[in-house]
Amino acid sequence: MVFNHTLNMKRSYLLGLGLALSLGLHAQDPVAQKYGALITTSDLKENLSILASDAMEGRETGKRGQKMAAAFISAHFEELGLVAPVNGGYQQPVELFTTGAPAIMVKSQTGDLKEFEDFTYYGSGETKGTETLTLIFGGKGTDDDLKDIDVKGKAVAILLDANASLRSNAAVTKLREKGASLVVAFTDTQDEFAQLTGMMKRFSSGRISMSNKASANLGLFLVGPAASEKLFKTSADKLKKAVSDKKVAKVKPSSISFSIAQTFNPLKTSNVLGYLEGTDKKDELVIITSHYDHIGMLPSGDGDRINNGADDDGSGTVAVMQLAKAFTQAKKDGKGPRRSILFMTVTGEEKGLLGSDYYTQHPVYPLSSTVVNLNIDMIGRTDPQHKDSAPYVYVIGSDRLSSELHNLSESTNNTYTKLAFDYTYNAESHPDRIYYRSDHWNFAKNNIPIVFYFDGVHEDYHKPSDEVDKIEFELLKKRAELVFYTAWDIANRDNRLTVDKK
Repeated sequence: MVFNHTLNMKRSYLLGLGLALSLGLHAQDPVAQKYGALITTSDLKENLSILASDAMEGRETGKRGQKMAAAFISAHFEELGLVAPVNGGYQQPVELFTTGAPAIMVKSQTGDLKEFEDFTYYGSGETKGTETLTLIFGGKGTDDDLKDIDVKGKAVAILLDANASLRSNAAVTKLREKGASLVVAFTDTQDEFAQLTGMMKRFSSGRISMSNKASANLGLFLVGPAASEKLFKTSADKLKKAVSDKKVAKVKPSSISFSIAQTFNPLKTSNVLGYLEGTDKKDELVIITSHYDHIGMLPSGDGDRINNGADDDGSGTVAVMQLAKAFTQAKKDGKGPRRSILFMTVTGEEKGLLGSDYYTQHPVYPLSSTVVNLNIDMIGRTDPQHKDSAPYVYVIGSDRLSSELHNLSESTNNTYTKLAFDYTYNAESHPDRIYYRSDHWNFAKNNIPIVFYFDGVHEDYHKPSDEVDKIEFELLKKRAELVFYTAWDIANRDNRLTVDKK
């Protein structure tokens, strides 16, 4: 009986082990849990209440509030005892340039177009005097719309889908790849054009780049539906009908004349870096990032003018600060990570991922030694799609370069945090192209595996109403714990993550 009982116990154990392995589970590490518990809602709230306060003035890149935020994060890293890795300091100077309000002229066959009334400009291109191009209609810029059209060397007008991204629009990218010289994009509605125009007015004298030279591409002109008569002598509805009837190539070409003149001024900002040296694998590096800049203040008006950016990305930044606290305490207790960890809050994300781009072009530690980037951008709120769901997080990019990283990410969550993983934005075909729109992209394009953690777009995105009192701190804590346990696993595993995709 004893033998049979023991045999049955062994069988039960093996069956349970097999089930655990099939679900990607592994045993909880009590040491990791001890330090994961140092991520607390009280610390997160205390730091965020400072970082996203009105005193920080919206943390706009290069402005006083951003520099105050950099000083606050630097002081936190110093207090923890992290190594100051930039010539003895915590801040990596980033040299950027602002473009002044460009001088722009646009003329159609029917006469001049008025800036902010008929069109607005998005880009940092420049012409040599006035250029005149043939203007053709490209529908929505799909392969089907363009199959009978030669766009090379021409200006191409397309219809933008509602709420389409300008920074990483697939149709615009495709047209440039096909050799289009200029893109003219019709907004879906006149109201949407008015909203974009208001935004462009704010940034027309403050666009930022890493270069004091004009962009190689000319950017794009955004126009409202009402401008279709001036550009094509036909209505926007008829252009839309040409798309639905698959008669895009039948729209009669027009012409457009334009000139763009830019000015550039230097702007000083910085990334904030804190380094924790590992033990036996210290030459390999885990980088944990967030962006600490935001979009600053509304230029004028009554009421609240400060875009506090509590979620975007104050939430990610205070999470990085707490992860740094947990890992440094582990090291002080003799339980430090095998691999080194770089905690980095970057500047200029809101201006085009510029701080992370600068770091990857001027790395403090070799990119060849960097095994992963875990990027946190907005993890403090619930989006409308999940208002009735269990605690969740959008996970983006984990499977793009390393199957091993994806499996580890799933396994870690199953073991410790049990969040609902939503991969909606990870789909390569997703129109929002979120994979290309936060700081992890600058590591991914250098073939470094990444995971991007995100809570989705909510009603307060890029508005003064993105305030600390709307942050769900228990949810923020749980998501930060997920990043901690994932980093702990990667930093302490025997083998470096395998890159099996390009």
